[in-house]
Amino acid sequence: MMAPPEEPSSEILLERILLSLSDDKAEDVVSIDLRGKSEIADYMVVASGRSSRQVSAMSEKLTDRLKGDFGRLSKVEGKGTGDWVLIDTGDVIVHLFRPEVREFYQLEKMWLSPGTSAAST
Repeated sequence: MMAPPEEPSSEILLERILLSLSDDKAEDVVSIDLRGKSEIADYMVVASGRSSRQVSAMSEKLTDRLKGDFGRLSKVEGKGTGDWVLIDTGDVIVHLFRPEVREFYQLEKMWLSPGTSAAST
């Protein structure tokens, strides 16, 4: 009997997510450290795709890679329209947007108060 895959740390999960998004040509990728600020996750990643199709494809590839690499199933919302896709991986919440939808909601600004750090890639 095979042992279940070891749970990756939130940092390893974040690294894999950022690599996946980079491979898929995501734009304006920002990671926000939520540790100590929220119980929902350790990190949030916000990124843009050029079209609804690219946003949907990035979300699909990301969830496939996390399942393949870590055996981790992610909850996905919004993939049908591709305007804003939310992927809940447990320790990392990923928001993928079309640029104009991202601009409208300005999600990062809710979490980035003055003096807060965000890492752009």
